[in-house]
Amino acid sequence: MDAIDIHILERLQHDGRATQLELAREVGLSQPSVAERIRKLEERGIIKGYAARVDASALGKEITAFVGVSIEHPRYMDEFAAAVHRLDDILECHRVAGEYSYLLKVKCANPAALDDLLVGFLRTLAGVTRTHTTIALRSIKESTLVRASVAVTKT
Repeated sequence: MDAIDIHILERLQHDGRATQLELAREVGLSQPSVAERIRKLEERGIIKGYAARVDASALGKEITAFVGVSIEHPRYMDEFAAAVHRLDDILECHRVAGEYSYLLKVKCANPAALDDLLVGFLRTLAGVTRTHTTIALRSIKESTLVRASVAVTKT
């Protein structure tokens, strides 16, 4: 990756609807050259997809919570990972080191929906021994921007 690829990545992360022509003007290349760079970034898996960022509360998801989940034995981890994919309110699931086995980011409609997720879903999964939930009162920063930390080569 070079400085042009990094610029394209950052611009698309800020505005996924930026056109190839706009990007070409910004980086001083032709539109076909930019299209080829984007195609290569997609093929390499650096660009994983495109999505609209939405206001969760406008869609009725008023509660943001972080849930630490303890799993009693590694043999349950694959089943747990498959189960969290089935629930739309679980936005992120990270296997972590420390007190918990997993850390989840969830967005739910209300306290009852969060209770259903915790008691009716997570705590019923085989191997789950404990959950610990922290509810966010206000989100100060939520971002999907990932800055490149790779060495930049000359173009």
